[in-house]
Amino acid sequence: MVFTKLSIGTAGADAARSTIPAAETDIWTIFRALRDARSVFGLRPGHLQTLQAMLSFLKPGHGETVFASNNSICQRVGGIDERTLRRHINRFVELGFIQRNDSSNRKRYRVCSSRGQCISYGLSLTPLLERGNELIAIAQEMENDRRDRIFVRKQILTKLVQLESHDPTNAFIQKARRALRRKLSLPQYHELLAEAAAECQSLSTPDNSPQSIELTANDGQTVRHQSMSKQEEKDLEERRTSNALKPELLASVCDQATAFSTDKLRDWLEIENHARTLAPMMGIHPETFEKAKAVVGAQKASCAIFILLQLGQRIRNFGAYFHSITLGRHQKRFDPAALIKRLSKTSELTA
Repeated sequence: MVFTKLSIGTAGADAARSTIPAAETDIWTIFRALRDARSVFGLRPGHLQTLQAMLSFLKPGHGETVFASNNSICQRVGGIDERTLRRHINRFVELGFIQRNDSSNRKRYRVCSSRGQCISYGLSLTPLLERGNELIAIAQEMENDRRDRIFVRKQILTKLVQLESHDPTNAFIQKARRALRRKLSLPQYHELLAEAAAECQSLSTPDNSPQSIELTANDGQTVRHQSMSKQEEKDLEERRTSNALKPELLASVCDQATAFSTDKLRDWLEIENHARTLAPMMGIHPETFEKAKAVVGAQKASCAIFILLQLGQRIRNFGAYFHSITLGRHQKRFDPAALIKRLSKTSELTA
């Protein structure tokens, strides 16, 4: 493709004037800008092919008017019919990119006087050149938006991979991937990124991932013994919690949690069922609650729900805090009985 530079000063049919030298403009840069911004103006590829053919008829130093006949333009486009060509030209005229300067016999030509004054009859592309800066700015804005959307989309995909490695059954993952199949706007991408970041915060992986250890064929018994030891340790912890903390005391101190129950909570099973109901309301995924229950026991996980809700505004993010004290690095420091005792004293002082 030849890059033709044309001066913008051109004589029209309604006024005879001499050509005024102006700053040279790369018309193909303007064409590429219009091509990139075509969706803003409702243009299709066929329109741009017609415009490209018309631009190819321009010659340096002969102004910005196309003198070629409709038949010549149709052949250069690739053999489109004349009705389609007229429809394309009319569209450019409506958008203000082309101006018709018709002669008395509808022919396209140029006449000059002895003094050098010229009148051009044909399809003037001067309006397109005059709007060059506008088109370049629109195309640049669209390119920036495209790059920003790709950038945010990649961030979302990265966070989804993190979520899948931690919790493949997370319902948010499928929801986000369905949304990413559509063409979203930049604000929609930012909104989805914020949701993904919140999910990662509430379901963040533990700080220290266990290292893989190669085991011999004779180590199976050791692995089973370790699993049994962990289960026994969890059962022992539950018995300690049960002995140190009665369900009646937990229910009475954590009145914010019991306020959501229509029935009186009398035993640990009822407290566990109520905690499972409260968890999603607090932004804690049900899968996270079940994982915490499997790691620290049902009683400790349920107490965590009740205590966090009782603390209320002191906790900025229930999901992240719950993960930290049941599955994260603060797991061993979490003592429900001591916290309930402290909350009980606080409520007595404020009563």
